[in-house]
Amino acid sequence: MIPSNDLTLETRTGLPSDMRCLLAERPRETWADPNLPETARFWLQMHDGFRSRRSTMNRLIAEGALNPRSVHPQLIQTLNGFLGSLDGHHRVETGHYFPAFRQAEPRMVAGLDLLDRDHDAIHEQLEALHGAGQAFDRAINSGAGGFAELGRLNEILGRAGPALIRHLDDEEEIVIPLLALHGARG
Repeated sequence: MIPSNDLTLETRTGLPSDMRCLLAERPRETWADPNLPETARFWLQMHDGFRSRRSTMNRLIAEGALNPRSVHPQLIQTLNGFLGSLDGHHRVETGHYFPAFRQAEPRMVAGLDLLDRDHDAIHEQLEALHGAGQAFDRAINSGAGGFAELGRLNEILGRAGPALIRHLDDEEEIVIPLLALHGARG
């Protein structure tokens, strides 16, 4: 079990066993089952999309190191899609799904509360990414080189990325087994 002081998003390396109790009944290896509820499959697709967009942004930043202007339109479009989708996804989880899940599976309340705290931490990182993206966009549109702004965007994405991946992995270990065992509620 992971000590409770290691549960902050930036420091934890996984979930304690009590938050993973449903995973024993529906481990990751079973998630490809065609009988997995549609909501669970959609959840996994959304998470895969966030991972993919993060990878795309990392690739574009690397490709733009010598010529930031060359990646500007695609990077800004990818960043905006990433930010909007992730923010909307978290709002639906926190406002709709998590309250229903707490009632459906009281054993998972502590894990769902942890995921809600993660959302707050991630939101701060999304705001920093948004600000860095705007600064990069302004620099390119003003005719400036954009090198420093691209570097800053890379720095913030580098800090935010591992925490986001940790959250997505942990959320899947709580939510997907819950959906598989209880179906979509709410």
